[in-house]
Amino acid sequence: MVQQSSPGATPSVADVLHKRYAGRLPDTLEDLAGPEHGLVELPLHIVWSGLRAYDLDRPRQRMSLYRTVLAEGQRDDIIRFLNRRLLLAQWPLMRTMISRHVREAWEAAFPELEHQASTAA
Repeated sequence: MVQQSSPGATPSVADVLHKRYAGRLPDTLEDLAGPEHGLVELPLHIVWSGLRAYDLDRPRQRMSLYRTVLAEGQRDDIIRFLNRRLLLAQWPLMRTMISRHVREAWEAAFPELEHQASTAA
């Protein structure tokens, strides 16, 4: 878990990153209304180089899209491109492939993700 710095002190990098990712979270996982199948093209403000179109029916591409949106997307992007069922299904593996700061923010806000990971282990 993220340690809080003392009042008046310069926030640590971990504090800044945790706050950044926590501020992008949807209110609930049910808000995740993204598609379950088909081709998805991410906008340039999320992916500014490399692959921008992902086939959700191909597991590696789906995982790559989710990792990218979790790391670079804003709240509206997360709600638009991520799907609750797909996120829960791939969380046990994906949580090992994303940054600690992203993982901690999501699991602190949504205990069902941490539970999903522990039941898959």
